[in-house]
Amino acid sequence: MTVNPLLHALTLALLAGAARALPAAEPPPLLLATVEHGQADVALYLVSEKLDGVRAFWDGRALRTRAGHPIQAPSWFVERLPAQPLDGELWLGRGRFEELVGIVRRQTADDAQWRKVRYMVFELPGGDGTFRERAQRLRELTGRLALPWLQAVEQFTFTNRPSLEEKLAQVLRAGGEGLMLHRADAGYVGGRSDVLLKMKPWRDAEATVIGHQPGRGKYEGQMGALRVRTADGVEFMLGSGFSDADRRQPPPVGSVITFRYRESTARGLPRFASYYRPRDL
Repeated sequence: MTVNPLLHALTLALLAGAARALPAAEPPPLLLATVEHGQADVALYLVSEKLDGVRAFWDGRALRTRAGHPIQAPSWFVERLPAQPLDGELWLGRGRFEELVGIVRRQTADDAQWRKVRYMVFELPGGDGTFRERAQRLRELTGRLALPWLQAVEQFTFTNRPSLEEKLAQVLRAGGEGLMLHRADAGYVGGRSDVLLKMKPWRDAEATVIGHQPGRGKYEGQMGALRVRTADGVEFMLGSGFSDADRRQPPPVGSVITFRYRESTARGLPRFASYYRPRDL
């Protein structure tokens, strides 16, 4: 069949315009992890690498961020995705988060840049059965679709904690962030739940920027520290972990950032807190 080039181009333009016109939606009730403190019975979990990517929810029609905002992916990236919801991360590879955010945030998709992005899926939101069964269906689904940029996150099993800790050490040596532990027998739930645990050497949390502290000495004329407030109402100054570029153009008041810390004091203040990055969209 002969395709009219003008009609084909017009169709693609209309599809792109429709994607741009999609409004923000209420954030989907995605499953959020709690911290693994050594309490898990390792044999009860499926374990995967914690990917340093941008959380992306496919609602069957549009690709959205964790906050519900549409992601301007090229039409070829999403047009063959299934009608059922998917949850996963857009990912370039270990240590490439900032490059990825630059690609995802563009209002006009850069086709060449998106060719490098993979959609690493790890859950079927609202799906029936246990997580072990859903993970198997994801492997079957991605295998059937055979899209190079759509992959099911690999899941591992461990029978004891030393083997789990060795896997964590292996991932960290390779430049990864940590591990995710998902109860194999769990049904699907949304919101923060201990059926999903994150295991990493540093803890992380989010806070809202409520003020800027001017810099002194070498940082005079720049930002010296951020005053932030956590969801629990804890306020503190965050002064380390910033690049020179961050200090020249700090996260604005009202924005949400991610910080890392070792542990909390009795008053709930994070110890050895350090700026990590803006929240992933």
